[in-house]
Amino acid sequence: MKSKNTSDSWPESKSAGNAFVLRFANVVLFVALLIPGTALAAKAPAEILLWPFGAPGSEGKTDKEKVRIYQPTGDHVITDVNEPSITPYLPPRAKARGTAVVVMPGGAHRELWVDNEGGNIAKWLSDHGIAAFVLKYRLSKATNSTYTVDRDELADAQRSIRLVRSRAHEWAVDPARVGVMGFSAGGEVAFLTAMRFDSGAPGAADPVNRESCRPDFQALIYPGNSRRIEVSTNSPPAFLACGAKDRTDISEGLPAVYLKFKQAGVPVELHIYAGVGHGFGIRSTNTGATANWLYQFDDWLVQIGLLKPPLSTARRYRQP
Repeated sequence: MKSKNTSDSWPESKSAGNAFVLRFANVVLFVALLIPGTALAAKAPAEILLWPFGAPGSEGKTDKEKVRIYQPTGDHVITDVNEPSITPYLPPRAKARGTAVVVMPGGAHRELWVDNEGGNIAKWLSDHGIAAFVLKYRLSKATNSTYTVDRDELADAQRSIRLVRSRAHEWAVDPARVGVMGFSAGGEVAFLTAMRFDSGAPGAADPVNRESCRPDFQALIYPGNSRRIEVSTNSPPAFLACGAKDRTDISEGLPAVYLKFKQAGVPVELHIYAGVGHGFGIRSTNTGATANWLYQFDDWLVQIGLLKPPLSTARRYRQP
C-alpha cells in the first residue's frame, strides 16, 4: 500500500522499435494526464511511517498487511498492520484554515475500514480547508496479534499527534489546533489519547518525541467501550455523534458521556441521528443528517475557536 519512488530510464538506441515504444509511451502519458481518475492524473496520497526504522513492539514482525474488498460497498478493509503510518490529505496552502485532524478508522480492533471511516473523511476535511491524516494503527485483535489497545494502538495514536505537530509549519497547521477523530474501535483509541497524554520530552534525540501528544479536541463518532471514558476539567473539548439505532452501549452510553463533559465544564456537543445504526461514516449513499454531520463538526470547531470560519458563507449543507 505504500508509495515507492522509482526511476525508470530509457537507454539511447537507434532502433526503430524503441523509438516507436517511446512515442507510444508519450501518447499514453499525455492521454492519462487528460483523463480524470487515472493513476497518473490523480496520484494517491503517500503514507508516512510513524517510526521509519520500525515501531517499538513490532520487532521481528515481517508479515505484510492484508487488504480485502467488502462487497457490495467496495470498501477497502485492512488487517495485519505492523508498520503504523499516517496518510496526509492536505488542502491547498491558500485555502488552509490552520486546523489538523488525525482520523482513526474503526474495525473492532481486528481490521481498519479505511474508506468510509478514513479516506472519505480525510478528503472531505481537506476539501474544506482542514488538514487530515488517516492513521493506520496496529490491531490488538487481529489473528495471532501480540498487540494491545492500551499499549500499541495508543502509542501509534500518540506518535501520530506528535508527528503532525513536528511538521506543522510544513503542513500549514497551527500546532495548537491538532485534534483527533475516531470511529467505533478507532473512537476508543481517540478518547484514550485525550485521557493519557504528556507535553513531550524537550531533550529527546528524536525531534518528534519533543512534541506534546495531547489532542486539542476530540471527535468521537459511535465510539466503542464508551464506559471507559474518563473526563476531567483538563479534557479536550468533545464532539460526540452516533445513530439512535446503534447498540445500547453507544446509543444510550454516549448521552451519559455527554453529561460527564458537561458536568466537568468541558465544551461538548452531542448528535444522535434518528433511524441510523452503526458505521455510517461518510458514503455517497448517506442521506439526511448523516450526509451533513461533518458540516456540524466544522461549525462546532468554528464556534469553540479551533477553526477559522470558511472562506465562503454560502449555504454549505448537502440537500437530503
